[in-house]
Amino acid sequence: MAITLYNTLSGKKEIFTPIEKRHVGMYNCGPTVYDYAHLGNLRSYVFADIVRRTLEYGGYEVKQVVNITDIGHLSDDGDSGEDKMTKGLLREGKSLSLESMKELGEMYTEKFLEDLDALNIERPSVLPKASEHIAEDIELLKRLDAGGHIYRAMDGMYFDISRFRDYGKLGDIEMNADESYARITPTEGKKNRADFAVWKFNDALGYESPWGKGFPGWHIECSAMSMKYLGETFDLHTGGIDHIPVHHNNEIAQSESATGKQYVHYWLHNAFINIGTDA
Repeated sequence: MAITLYNTLSGKKEIFTPIEKRHVGMYNCGPTVYDYAHLGNLRSYVFADIVRRTLEYGGYEVKQVVNITDIGHLSDDGDSGEDKMTKGLLREGKSLSLESMKELGEMYTEKFLEDLDALNIERPSVLPKASEHIAEDIELLKRLDAGGHIYRAMDGMYFDISRFRDYGKLGDIEMNADESYARITPTEGKKNRADFAVWKFNDALGYESPWGKGFPGWHIECSAMSMKYLGETFDLHTGGIDHIPVHHNNEIAQSESATGKQYVHYWLHNAFINIGTDA
């Protein structure tokens, strides 16, 4: 049974051919568990579930990984805005500590799983938590540091996009023209407007690292967790169309810079839910 997928990377429909016969490695960007998921959030997991069930119907064994972001994740993909987990702690009157962050994350992870069950979405094969993969983040950052791909700025360590020739290849993004990059705020010490944080400094709260105490960037978490469970190159990666310009291009840049290999063969993206109202 031939399965045809629209691959955002090529901009074309392609017949799906897995790396390993009859086996598929699939990663889906998971929730930041600081609040309840809304309908638009859950649309992404309905989409991923349809892809998984289609593959399983076609006779493939699918290893599906959906990450849980239970530390950090700024409200803006461009390294600005409020920290979502901190926002959740303040909203619920909890102390700003790793223990409270873990407690908040566990509660909303359970609510997320209840939502999946209510929508008859198959639970993923692996549900890794960002807070439990700090060591993997640091090891990946060490590889990038050794290769000269990251540098220190005022508030953290940043990936130098000028070192990755194909930056923006997902969705054929033109950085100088695309409005997605207009919202990336200047930071003292950044070399390029679209350079992105791989480690954010925080002396009061966070984890120890060779670069200072703080938190891994959201983008590096996805690369580290996906490659741990699926290998340095895997078949499928899904997410919302809003992830194309920044988050997913950042994943590609840092992963391929670290490994020298193609990160993902097929990128699939779902559009937003649009709810119209009568005039």
